Amino acid sequence: METKKREKPCCAAEAMRRIRRIDVGGVVVGLAMLDGILADTVALNLSGEIAIGGELMKQVKIYNYIPKEAEPLYRAALLREYQNEVKKR
Repeated sequence: METKKREKPCCAAEAMRRIRRIDVGGVVVGLAMLDGILADTVALNLSGEIAIGGELMKQVKIYNYIPKEAEPLYRAALLREYQNEVKKR
């Protein structure tokens, strides 16, 4: 699977517009580029939570720091956001 190349934000203001807030284990965090990552992952038509969660984590880590010990919480939150994205379509 090839990760789609995303355009870098042109400035700090544009970068801020690309941050989406989600609940991760009861704490609201902001993740950069999440909307594009979700759309790209949905387009891959992956099956199974392991494959989907792995792809989401791989892509999110490109733009965001995720502490190793918090990865299970982030994975669960990203899968929840993914399911919400699929329901919209």
